[in-house]
Amino acid sequence: RVPCLDLGRLGDSDEEDGDSYMPYTGRYPHTCRLDSPSDWKTSLQKPYAQHQQAPQQKTIPENLPPPTDRYKLKYRQYQADRKEEYKQYSQRIAEKKKDQLQRPEASIKDTQLEDAHNDGLTALDEKALLQQCYTSKPYNMQHSIRKSEAEDVAAERRKQAVIEQVMVDQLSRAVISDPEQSTRGDVSKEAHGLLGFGTGPMRLRKRTLHETKIRTKSGLTENMLSNKLRFDSRIISRNGRDACRELIGFFFACDRSLTVYEFRQFGKNRTNALPFIQKGVYQHQRGQKKGKAYNLTDFYIGANLTFRSVDHNLPESVKQNPVLTLRVTGIDEAAMDFLKASSMEFKQECSKQVADNSEVFKKVQGLCILRKTLSKRGVRVITGLGKYFRNVDKARSGFLSRADFKEALKVFHLEITEGDFESLWLILDDSKSGKVEYGEFIRAVFGEMNEYRKAFVRKAYMKLDFNKTGSVPMVDISKCYCAKKHPLVMAGKATEEEIKSSFLETLGESCSNPNEVSYSEFEDYYEGLSIGIMDDQDFINILRNPWGI
Repeated sequence: RVPCLDLGRLGDSDEEDGDSYMPYTGRYPHTCRLDSPSDWKTSLQKPYAQHQQAPQQKTIPENLPPPTDRYKLKYRQYQADRKEEYKQYSQRIAEKKKDQLQRPEASIKDTQLEDAHNDGLTALDEKALLQQCYTSKPYNMQHSIRKSEAEDVAAERRKQAVIEQVMVDQLSRAVISDPEQSTRGDVSKEAHGLLGFGTGPMRLRKRTLHETKIRTKSGLTENMLSNKLRFDSRIISRNGRDACRELIGFFFACDRSLTVYEFRQFGKNRTNALPFIQKGVYQHQRGQKKGKAYNLTDFYIGANLTFRSVDHNLPESVKQNPVLTLRVTGIDEAAMDFLKASSMEFKQECSKQVADNSEVFKKVQGLCILRKTLSKRGVRVITGLGKYFRNVDKARSGFLSRADFKEALKVFHLEITEGDFESLWLILDDSKSGKVEYGEFIRAVFGEMNEYRKAFVRKAYMKLDFNKTGSVPMVDISKCYCAKKHPLVMAGKATEEEIKSSFLETLGESCSNPNEVSYSEFEDYYEGLSIGIMDDQDFINILRNPWGI
């Protein structure tokens, strides 16, 4: 006799519950006698086999009351509603398939804006208007917050890296190596007639301790450099490589000097900040303040900072224009408020910000004829003008004469009075050279999108032009453009390929080379599209949805 479990009793508990075994308590209720090893094996396997073969059935209580009439009525209504919804869904799917099979080419034209047909728009105008439908938010709220936070953190890291580099560059120059030390001795000796013929300058000769000044005028301390205004800027240029340069500048209140640094990203982890405009006191080169030194009142979003190109070590593409123009795209508001409170000059000139002849520009841009023409034809007019100017400019200098601009206005049926045109020309041709950069002329006549919108246009183009060559092949644009979130595609009224082909066709019409898109052509396209969109957020969504920025 050997002790054993009452396996039959454990199996009975499983049959009653249907889903669990009775827990083993470790007690032996009785003993059993096994005549052979086969009996032992059979007794162990029998309950497990019974458990495997037993069907798992749901237990239904025996005393369950029957459903009430009210419950039966609700259930019948629920069934009817579900059947009707499924029927309507099946009909919609069938109609969409039928429309796509019968009218694949007319699906876009039938879904245009209702007023587009009544204004005599061309086919290119109607296809360009399709891009204005991307006004829905591309991301949910949580994704948008997470994406914006990541962008803010990356931007703050870039600015902090540039600030540290500026402080290192300005403070690491010791007084003994200051350029002022190299000229002071020569000036004093020349005044006393001691500087003989053939004698080299002080920087090439041995300087004694008595000829060294303890403290120079340009000697700076960290406290002096801390009173600075940081501002973001960009180059106003038709060259894509130059227009997408990331520039961060600083205006120092202690000596009214400024400097501009360029932030460069090499791969994911390597960055560098190099001086683009060396630290110094500079004057306006254009406008009503020409010849006056820059002060705190000259820095605000949308302000233009002008410099002579020959005075700086700039890239050759930038030096083609004798005047370098930087547009301020953002400023450090906290630093500006602090400097305002501590600057007596700013309090006296607070309300005297001069927007260079803005009244004349506003008068021309506010003409009813121009606004009516550009309301729905902005893309065709702006891109067409840019293409026309590039074809006329045989020398590729970017400048055209007065006669060329008048002829262009006549070709595109843009009516500007002779008096307004002369006032405009006097402002633009301030150097009296007889020629004006045609990008500047377009901005003066039609205006331009604000810096908030322009930043997203640059971000989209920089995503496409990852090699920073200034032009993007049309094949890459076709690969990157995504029409999945277009309202007509989501409603089933147009395919992704139709929306993409309409965009590529309108963009290709504005390009001088149909196989590639330059930055100026890309910017002109969205410049024209921006005219008909009043809300900034709608315009940003138009860029975010197809480009994923």
